[in-house]
Amino acid sequence: QVQLVESGGGLVQAGDSLRLSCATSGRAFSSYYAGWFRQAPGKEREFVAAISWTDANTYYADSVKGRFTIAGDNAKSTVNLQMNSLKPEDTAVYYCAADSGISPHNPRLQSGYKYWGQGTQVTVSS
Repeated sequence: QVQLVESGGGLVQAGDSLRLSCATSGRAFSSYYAGWFRQAPGKEREFVAAISWTDANTYYADSVKGRFTIAGDNAKSTVNLQMNSLKPEDTAVYYCAADSGISPHNPRLQSGYKYWGQGTQVTVSS
């Protein structure tokens, strides 16, 4: 069983930056992708960013492209999300996710991920 633990959330002002981190339970990610998703109050959970452990390709939602950067270090079992130029609409609970590593999938879809963290709250005030 893989456990994912997010950290780094908080309350910031618009325009500020935050760095979220996700760590596995002591061993390297054995997945194809690690992803970040978010869920705002009253809304469905949505894709934010993902990274491929195979070729280091990265994927971003249009709403965060150019502001957020995903980076991972599988040797250290961590994946980070650097969030710059934050906006109030970025307010949400952010979740880290990893798939089972059995087969590749569309990294933008939640259905491809098996393991999820507990989430970390990000609040951006205007």
